[in-house]
Amino acid sequence: MHSPDSRAIPSNSQLWTGRVLSGLAVIFLAFDTAIKFAHIGPVTTTMAQLGIPDHFVLAIAIIQAICLVLYVIPRTAALGAILFTGYLGGAILANLRVENPLFSHVLFPTYIGTLLWVGLYLRDTRVRTLIS
Repeated sequence: MHSPDSRAIPSNSQLWTGRVLSGLAVIFLAFDTAIKFAHIGPVTTTMAQLGIPDHFVLAIAIIQAICLVLYVIPRTAALGAILFTGYLGGAILANLRVENPLFSHVLFPTYIGTLLWVGLYLRDTRVRTLIS
């Protein structure tokens, strides 16, 4: 039987799995943030399809970048995950509102959020302690 303290310390494999999962989410979100800052054609098209005015793209990119920076800094990673959860909830709503397909569009932010949180849980003892 494990003591509460020993369960909070991730094994080497859990730590690396957490890093990989977090890394996948960070790579995707960094790319997504960059294309919003670059304001490329597909971003404009997608935002128009979602009914989001073009002049909001920069603000959305800034919010996403702030969440991303907070998430990649170990000390503020939990705050970044919390803020990203709210951000991704907005993405779910935007896709629901225009009746996009469920599994490929509406739930996609949930997949990213799961990568963020499971990755953080596996690599961060503070999150493990809080949940355990």
